[in-house]
Amino acid sequence: MLGRKERGQLELFITGSLRSLIPDDHVLVRVDQVLDLEWLRAEVGALSCADNGRPGIDPEVAVRLMLAGFLLGIVHDRRLMREAQVNLAIRWFVGHALHEALPDHSSLTRIRQRWGEDVFRRIFTRVVRQCQQAGMVSAEAVHIDASLIRANVSMDAPVTRHLDAVEAAHDTAEADHTARDARRSGRFKTLCRTDPDATMATSSSAPLRPACKQHTAVDDLAGVVVDVEIVTGEEHDTGRIDERLDAIEVTLGVTPGRITADTIYGVGRVFAALEDRQIEAVIPPLRAPRRKGAQGLPTERFKYDPQDNVARCPAKKRLTPRNSTKSGKWYRADRRDCTRCPLKAQCLPRGATSRRVHIVTKHAAILRARRKRAASGDDEHAIHTRHRWRVEGAHGTAKTLHGLARTIRRGLENMKIQALLTAVAMNLKKLAAALQFIRSIIENRTPPQIPAAA
Repeated sequence: MLGRKERGQLELFITGSLRSLIPDDHVLVRVDQVLDLEWLRAEVGALSCADNGRPGIDPEVAVRLMLAGFLLGIVHDRRLMREAQVNLAIRWFVGHALHEALPDHSSLTRIRQRWGEDVFRRIFTRVVRQCQQAGMVSAEAVHIDASLIRANVSMDAPVTRHLDAVEAAHDTAEADHTARDARRSGRFKTLCRTDPDATMATSSSAPLRPACKQHTAVDDLAGVVVDVEIVTGEEHDTGRIDERLDAIEVTLGVTPGRITADTIYGVGRVFAALEDRQIEAVIPPLRAPRRKGAQGLPTERFKYDPQDNVARCPAKKRLTPRNSTKSGKWYRADRRDCTRCPLKAQCLPRGATSRRVHIVTKHAAILRARRKRAASGDDEHAIHTRHRWRVEGAHGTAKTLHGLARTIRRGLENMKIQALLTAVAMNLKKLAAALQFIRSIIENRTPPQIPAAA
């Protein structure tokens, strides 16, 4: 039967609440059941004047608006507020009636600037501990990884730093000298004028472009994100390992039993930091650098003596330190020792008169890690296999569903807030899903059958 619907018919009354119009399985409905922000007003009360200024926004309303945007993948404030005007679920989630005016988009910006990273870090920590109390965090194994996030700048923005030095120089001769030294040394560091924190970076899956880097730690039990941090894109993945391990322990209140990571973390400094904390490392250690076709005994045959700061070759001769690198030092043997050595034919590369080896920082720790890796069993391989789909899966979810593929504001402070809110949204979704699973078990449970008496 062909029907007809008249448009423009006004309703004088709307019965019931907005909640009755929203499906039970809507993400905002599920998250509302586990979101607790009653503590927030007392936390941020000192940051606003109680009896002067424009009418303020309830802190819980502000956070709920931001979280609604990240849960629905609407990360820009203007677009979020336009959507909130017509979206019943967002209005109900933040506690606004159908005809009640919503805050201006600029209010959210002001609130982020006033609160800063610390308040959002505390929100993140409370949600993690809420997941921990629900039994979703065990701290038996924590996966760590870093991922590049494309900066919100144009590719026309990057310039070379020596040009800025030339423009800033007052004297023409000094400017020419500065540019000439930079050109001669080849130290042209590219930076972005619009966002200096967005440095040029690349990875195996991303081209060279302005970016920042997010360090992420994910608990193995349920995939809860237990730590996030934002640094410049050019910083090495291992640059903040001690700081992030301390942050994980503070957030969880316990020391993780295991830490898993990719091979890029397999350096001596990382293994030494984990040994000091008595944390088991499930990380493939980096192999000693060895060029293709290189001759001579491998570096593993040389022993490092930290007391005398020398390396000793298989013939017990001393190799003294020469020049330093970012990852360690080069040690070279005396040419006279190599000339008289019976292992000369096996040890020296072709055309060399003395042997040199590169000893990485915390050399003993990485040697122990290599021996442990060689003797590792199926358990370590299984937990490291979970690393990929746990932490790399978290990065993929954040970028695909929650707008973390690109920064939405400039500066590390703003990017840290974006990363924290993204992690809070992801953890709340997991907590809500766990609650729904438990309720479904309780509701579908049938009473046990009592056998009839004989």
